[in-house]
Amino acid sequence: MLKPIHFYFFAGFCHLPIAACLSAHEGEEWQVARTNMKKTLKRIWHFIWEDNSALSWAVNIILAFILIKFLVYPGLGLAVSTPSPVVAVVSGSMEHDAAFNDWWASHSAFYESLNITKAEFSSYRFSNGFNKGDLMLLRGKPPAELRVGDTIVFIGNSEPIIHRLVSKTEKNGRYYLSTKGDNNEKQHPYEIAFPEDKLIGQAVIRIPLLGYVKIAVTEALSLAK
Repeated sequence: MLKPIHFYFFAGFCHLPIAACLSAHEGEEWQVARTNMKKTLKRIWHFIWEDNSALSWAVNIILAFILIKFLVYPGLGLAVSTPSPVVAVVSGSMEHDAAFNDWWASHSAFYESLNITKAEFSSYRFSNGFNKGDLMLLRGKPPAELRVGDTIVFIGNSEPIIHRLVSKTEKNGRYYLSTKGDNNEKQHPYEIAFPEDKLIGQAVIRIPLLGYVKIAVTEALSLAK
């Protein structure tokens, strides 16, 4: 047996008046239900968008979290071909504590040992590094297409790390990548010749300071445990 709502959609599709598909009694019941639904939706809309109560703000935050986590974030990840399209920089390992020429003078030995010249380094994206609290947008990129100097995100011991690619080798069809934080004196063991399946993506856009929002939330959650 078809319910009144089925008749309603059928009427809309056929461009027929509701009265042609429903009896007078059913039509009256449907109009009452429709009016009540409209009133309920208006109250909900007002509560979410116009009410300034603490409960309304809490609901807004929860809805924003759900939308970002389950719609925006996966959609963005699908568009840029990586499961983690956005990361917050949580350490100072890529910070430069001086202008480029001065920074290079104190850090050049490591890069020159890998035949990376000052001119080459200065042409890299994010050649002046970036800071803790920055938000980085990523895109997926096959390891074969990565170039030395690219800033990449990969899984370190257990957490995502964002460092600069300093070498890449290929063996039996698999790539092995090595990175280093611009501000670090040396490489960590986990970032030397790690396999390509630990790669998450390449950093392409930097948004200064916005990552502090994520850092603050993460630290608050950890304190609450």
